[in-house]
Amino acid sequence: MRRHTIPLAATALTAFAAVPALAQVDEVFETESGAIQVSTLADGLVNPWAIAFLPDGGMLVTEKEGALRHISAEGEMSDAISGTPEVDARGQGGLLDVALDPDFEENRLVYLSFAEAGDGGNGTAVARGVLSDDMTALDDVEVIFRQEPKVDSTAHFGSRLVFDGEGHLYVTLGERSAAQFRGQAQDLDSHLGKIVRINPDGSVPDDNPFVDQDGALPEIYAYGVRNVQAAALNPETGVLWEIEHGPRGGDELNIIEPGANYGWPLVTYGVEYSGDPIGEGERSAEGMVDPVYQWTPVIAPSGMAFYTGDAFADWQGDLFVGGLASTALVRLDIDGDTVASEERLLEDLGLRIRDVAQGPDGALYVATDEANGEILRIAPASNED
Repeated sequence: MRRHTIPLAATALTAFAAVPALAQVDEVFETESGAIQVSTLADGLVNPWAIAFLPDGGMLVTEKEGALRHISAEGEMSDAISGTPEVDARGQGGLLDVALDPDFEENRLVYLSFAEAGDGGNGTAVARGVLSDDMTALDDVEVIFRQEPKVDSTAHFGSRLVFDGEGHLYVTLGERSAAQFRGQAQDLDSHLGKIVRINPDGSVPDDNPFVDQDGALPEIYAYGVRNVQAAALNPETGVLWEIEHGPRGGDELNIIEPGANYGWPLVTYGVEYSGDPIGEGERSAEGMVDPVYQWTPVIAPSGMAFYTGDAFADWQGDLFVGGLASTALVRLDIDGDTVASEERLLEDLGLRIRDVAQGPDGALYVATDEANGEILRIAPASNED
C-alpha cells in the first residue's frame, strides 16, 4: 500500500503528465480533511462513462462502446446486459449516461443516453427499458427523446441525465462543437447547446419556460451551453447545477434557472484552440447568466455529485467533479451558491476521471476513462498501515 500527499489545489491548473494506469489500486492519500483509502472495486471496463447505484448496493455502469454492465457491491461484473440500443461510438459518441427512474423499485425502469445515428448524421438520444429481475436484460426498450437536428459531428453530445424532485428528467445536450453548429446554442428552434426537461415518458411538462412560445422547442429548459458532461441537483435547494467544458479555458459551473441564457458562444472565459478570441471576446453580457465558478486552464469536467453521506463528515455539502485533463477528482467547498475553496484529489494516479457517484455506504466511487477502466472506491483510511 502506498501513501501519497495531495498538494493543495490552485485555481489555475498546471500540466500533469499521465502515468500508466495501475491494474489494481490500493493506496492511501492525504487530503486537507485527513487520509483516504482508494481501492479498485472492479476493473476491465472499456472506457466506462457513468455509474448508477441500485437499491441493493450494486451498480449499473455504461461502457462507451455500447455495453451496460451490472457490478455487485462486492465488485463482481456481469456480461453485457442485452437489449441496449445501437450506438454511434465514434469520437466522443457511444453509450453515455445511465439513470434509474425515481420509482425504480416498483417499475425497474432504466434510462440511457447515447449517440444515435440517423438522417443528417447523429445526435443525442434517450431510451428507457425495464431491467430484468436477474439483471441480464433490458426489455421493452423505447426511445423517448431525440436531439434535433442530427448533424455530421462526432463531438459534444453532452448527455447527463438528472431527475428532479418532481420526477422530471433533465437532459444536457452539447452544441456539437463545430463552428457551423455552435451558434444554434442561441436558437430556440434547435436542441443544440441546450438543457431540456421532459417527463419520464418523453412528453413535455406544462410549466416548461418556452412551452407557449411560437417557434421554440417546448422541451427546452435553458440554453446557451456548450458541452455539459456534469450535472446534479443541489440537495439543499433542489436546483440543477451543471459544469460544462469550455474551449481553451473557461470550464464553467452554472446554476440553472428556467428560461435562462448561459451565453455560449457569445460570451466565454475561453478562447479558440488557435488562441484567437471567440466572437467579440466578451466574458459577460446583459441578459446572460455568468458562471458561479470557472477553470482556466481547464480541468475537462465530467460527472459530479454533491456529497451527503456520513463517512466523510467534513465533506458534507461539498461538490465532487471528475476531471479528465486534470486527472483529478476535484472537491469544491460550497457556501450557498458560491465556491469557497477547491482541492484536487487522486492526481498522482494519472487517471482520467469520467464519473463520480456517492454509494449507499457513504463512500465515493469514480469511473476512470481508460481502455482498462476501473471503478475506484474512496473511503476514510483506517489507522493501520
